[in-house]
Amino acid sequence: MNNKSIQPPKWANRLLEWYCKPSLLEDLQGDLYEYFERDLKEKGKRRARINYTVNVLKFFKPYTIKKLEILDQLTQFIMFKNYFKTSLRSIARNKLFSAINVFGLAVSMSVCLLMISIFTEVKSYDRFHDQAEKVYRILNTYQYLSEEPSLFASTSIQAGKRLKEEIPGIASTTLMRRNFGGDLKIEDQVFPLRGIWADEDFFNVFSFEMIYGDPESALAEPNTIVLTDENAEKIFKRLNVVGETAKIGDDEYIITGVVKKPPFNSHLKFGMIGSFITMDNQQMQRNSKGWLSWSNMWMNYAYFKLEDNTNIASVNDALARISQEENEKLEHTTITAGSQNILDIMTGPNLSNSIGNSFGSTALWILAALSFIVILSAGFNYTNLSIARSLRRAKEVGVRKVVGASRKQIFSQFTVEACVISLGSLLIAYFLFYIIKPLFLNLNPEIQTIFRLENNTLNLLYFVLFAIVVGLCAGFIPSVVLSRLKAVQVLKGKSSNNRLLSNLSFRKALIVIQFTLSLAFIVSAHIAYKQFNFAISLDKGFNAENVLNVRLEGNDPDQVKALFERIPEVSQISQSSIILSTGERWGDDLKYEDPLDSTTLYYSSIDQYYLENLSHDIIAGTNFNRDPVSDEESEIIVNEALLKRFNIGTPQESIGKQVKVGGDMLTIIGVVKDFHYATVDAPIESFGFRQRKEDIQYVNLKLNTTDIIGTMKKLEATWDDFDQVHPFNADFYDQRIEEAYSEYVIIFTIVTFLAFISISIAALGLLGMGVYTAETRLKEISIRKVLGATEGSLVKLLSKGFLWLLLIASAIALPLTYYIFDSVIFSGLTYRINIGPVELLGGVLVIFIIGALTIGSQTLKAAKANPAQTLRSE
Repeated sequence: MNNKSIQPPKWANRLLEWYCKPSLLEDLQGDLYEYFERDLKEKGKRRARINYTVNVLKFFKPYTIKKLEILDQLTQFIMFKNYFKTSLRSIARNKLFSAINVFGLAVSMSVCLLMISIFTEVKSYDRFHDQAEKVYRILNTYQYLSEEPSLFASTSIQAGKRLKEEIPGIASTTLMRRNFGGDLKIEDQVFPLRGIWADEDFFNVFSFEMIYGDPESALAEPNTIVLTDENAEKIFKRLNVVGETAKIGDDEYIITGVVKKPPFNSHLKFGMIGSFITMDNQQMQRNSKGWLSWSNMWMNYAYFKLEDNTNIASVNDALARISQEENEKLEHTTITAGSQNILDIMTGPNLSNSIGNSFGSTALWILAALSFIVILSAGFNYTNLSIARSLRRAKEVGVRKVVGASRKQIFSQFTVEACVISLGSLLIAYFLFYIIKPLFLNLNPEIQTIFRLENNTLNLLYFVLFAIVVGLCAGFIPSVVLSRLKAVQVLKGKSSNNRLLSNLSFRKALIVIQFTLSLAFIVSAHIAYKQFNFAISLDKGFNAENVLNVRLEGNDPDQVKALFERIPEVSQISQSSIILSTGERWGDDLKYEDPLDSTTLYYSSIDQYYLENLSHDIIAGTNFNRDPVSDEESEIIVNEALLKRFNIGTPQESIGKQVKVGGDMLTIIGVVKDFHYATVDAPIESFGFRQRKEDIQYVNLKLNTTDIIGTMKKLEATWDDFDQVHPFNADFYDQRIEEAYSEYVIIFTIVTFLAFISISIAALGLLGMGVYTAETRLKEISIRKVLGATEGSLVKLLSKGFLWLLLIASAIALPLTYYIFDSVIFSGLTYRINIGPVELLGGVLVIFIIGALTIGSQTLKAAKANPAQTLRSE
């Protein structure tokens, strides 16, 4: 028999491997194998196996048994418990420093909790759709000649149809169009509703829940609509309304389905859906060429879902090929189709013509950066104060090391202490979060349509994890510093070998960074506020004072005009399609003499009273002399910029010249002085006033009254008697202009709030450092007083180091902030403020006053101390 094939009992081997220490196992197992081989030769197989088993059991002794994992875990738990108790005692002993750290972290963490809530809510958008990661929409990149390309969320009907017909690997494609809506008439009742047009594949791409009706066919036929459950219940007092009919305008529609109202975290919102084929048939009859044009991309949308094995890159390549083919038919314009995943819409780039909500990656990154800066400032506080106090705790560390504590254990102790403070701060931060949340939501009405910031279990988990991460990060450097202390030198009273303790440059750097950030916030808030005031007070080229814009809500403009003419407080009335100078723009292609040379004409349709009502300056020609008409228009009033664009000549020379706008030839009858038809951050380009009755959306009332509230009530009562369906929707022109610059208000509010938080945290840190400095130099101060130093000289001595740090922070913050605003934020603005000493030095003054009060209070207290009390033990 071959002895090599005979092995010791497997269970005995497994037993040895289970209990033996890894450091002894290899040698011990090797020796037992040698004994086994010897016994096998001398005593036989059976006896050798018995002896091997006995030897394995004999070596089961304390020095060979490895430590059980459960004992390690128990030891770690006991140590953690000990660290926790020690941390609580240390926090209780150092009440002032602990309070500064807890409050500073709590305030900054509350901002970060808001940021976490915003991020989780944004990332939750559209995830309820089945296989949302495979749902995309077509984007268009529009470029005219060599101008800067613009990114649009909308696309052309042609792009969607060719996607359906030509590109393989697409499971479903749906075409959509916005602005479906109007007054839904059911017998004698009228209900104003808004929605979208969508084709029969809408429910194949999206997972909106159909309650009643067939999702496959609900939008397949012309003149069919799907209502949301909310509107079905409101209108019919029941949900199953399939088969009911309703009128919108002059058209009758059949209700073919009831869909559950889109959830809050859907970027698509609608009250009803009209069958796209209805609009498609109408447009094909009117202008099939224009409807299917590649450049008809302003109000249409295409969404598609990929098949399981399809790569989006191949779809993008096919879209690029289609774009190239279609662009060959266009002149001077390039429109390139691409794609965007539905999960990236809320956090993607800001797009023009977006349908539904979008927050944008820029805003998200800015909020994240600001939150990080604030929490960084609080973390600096903790690090700075902890390192400053480390000398006091050096002996504690030395004693622990003498009795056997390892560097790792010291590190763990101080890390746990930082985490305890951070978790304690979280409780206060959670309370502060509930205070600042409504303030954030009320910054702008649009924010409330995107966020609710409701807490859930996942958010709470994120909050706790965030607090632990903050504790670990804030406590890392102090833990490293304290764990590196050498026991012998510390107990002898020597700790100068530690660079972070002997050299103050690190702590000074932290203070400088803190106040640099605080000063940058203060200066930024001041500049944003001045730019806002500049924008709304800039002469826009017309006078909108006391002009009230009333939305027609689908009513006849002439009837509404006659309605308000009877009110004596209304001195003038005009009609318009849009509210100018608020960012809203309508445009069309314009050509002059060269058919190959065109530009975008921004325009507003008005009546003959508008220019006088808004005090526009007609510098050549005449005003319109008739009401807007529905038939073919023939006249236009243009601005000076259009004349310069085409070198038409002087305003007087341009009168009678013809321009082609869209498909209409229009005669220039007047020229108005250039004015800001868009916001002041946009350049003045070609603009015209037209007369298209179907465009009119507003009547503009010039009020002459000292009782605004009473007049508004009278106007509202008059409207309610005229239209019982639609509410009175009116805003003063000045109010709409202010709303157009709400982004400056939001920036100013957020930055001011963060400036307040940042300077508060920095001042607390400075207070802590002032207290520490005063305590550590108390004997020096007493000796100086005994030798004749005055209180003033002592305050100067103790304060000048900190004031120098504030001066350094100012030298860094001011040029940096100036550069960011001058070369980045304001670089694209045509009309902007000049950033001068007033805007910059105001923040420096605030910082120095706060710093002087904070440090001065503590140094003065130390300077007034009685030297006899301090030196009596010396």
